[in-house]
Amino acid sequence: MLEDNQQIGLFEEKPLTVTEFITRTNARLKTMNARIIGEIGRVDEKNGHRYFSLKDETNGSTLNCIVWRSKYEMFGLNLKEGDKIIAAGRPEIYAASGKLSFICDAIELAGTGALKKAYDALKKKLEAEGLFAPERKRKLPQYPRTIGIITSRQGAVINDFLTNIGKFGFQLELVDTRVEGQLAVGEILAAIRTFRRRKIDVLVIIRGGGSPESLQAFNNEMIVRAIAAFPAPVIAGIGHDKDVPLVQLAADVSVSTPSIAAMQLNASWQKIIQFIGQQEILIIGGYKNELAQTRAKLARHTAILANFHYLLKNITKALDSKMQKMIFFLAAALAAASQKIDYLQNLIASHDPQRPLKLGYCLASVRGKIIKKSAQVAVGDEIILKLSDGKLLSEVKKIEADKI
Repeated sequence: MLEDNQQIGLFEEKPLTVTEFITRTNARLKTMNARIIGEIGRVDEKNGHRYFSLKDETNGSTLNCIVWRSKYEMFGLNLKEGDKIIAAGRPEIYAASGKLSFICDAIELAGTGALKKAYDALKKKLEAEGLFAPERKRKLPQYPRTIGIITSRQGAVINDFLTNIGKFGFQLELVDTRVEGQLAVGEILAAIRTFRRRKIDVLVIIRGGGSPESLQAFNNEMIVRAIAAFPAPVIAGIGHDKDVPLVQLAADVSVSTPSIAAMQLNASWQKIIQFIGQQEILIIGGYKNELAQTRAKLARHTAILANFHYLLKNITKALDSKMQKMIFFLAAALAAASQKIDYLQNLIASHDPQRPLKLGYCLASVRGKIIKKSAQVAVGDEIILKLSDGKLLSEVKKIEADKI
């Protein structure tokens, strides 16, 4: 009796309405996220939504499940009765009917065989459309700067990428995204849409290796098509060699590890730096060679100039000697010439016709000729007598010749 009273004391004094109780229950059920494996029973479709039962193969226990249209289309599955799947989600009570259902956030085929069959079918379909054709692959841009990265912020993958990315001024933009299992599909699609709105040079989508189940998001048709239609070149490094994820087949560049993805981005920058280094060596080498040749020319010209200076000094000495001799000879010649001039001046002075006139003599001329003999004139001739200070006109009256 006491135990019953204690149990009664646990309840609230005020009773809840059915709606209040269902609301409270659903609030708690939302925390009960789970992944459930089972076999699909009957599948119903209404307005694109899928309603089906999931049966436990061991004892036949059944759980009602719902996958909304947007989720169903995202995962690209065609659910059929008898398929074995894994559903991820949470339980919820539908208030109108009081019926509990499992609301699926993600669904995937269970079993390696089923996954392989779905993989092969989708691969064949997309190959036929040319989505994996080599001719549609784009080259990475030379010297990319802005890089979009889709991966999880946690773990070794992003660390490997950042460790190997070169210091070339990259602008890295990361969208932290789940990359494990079917639940990653929605986040990856959202990340791709985010980067479509941004101006980036290259999109990088990376994760480590894993089981076929964990890689299902990278075989999703919507993601594969989004990668193929992305406006910038895409590098995919999913880290799985066997049954290569379809995202890698659709990407422009497919690599096996995040480290190699980083190296792909480094490649053109490393080449230009190597080229610049080679050009630097050539320029410096050429400069040193030209400098050496110039120094050699300068040494030769210096030697020539030194020799020229020596020759010029000798020539100067010779010219000085010649000049001194010439000056000496010129002085002697000038002295001799001066003496001769003096002699000639004296001689000229002594023969100057004016000199006798100054001494009292005169010059007589007739008909413009100097009279040297009396026979040159006749009585009555008019003669001119030139004196030192003038002329006299005279007429011959008589001629007396000296007797010899």
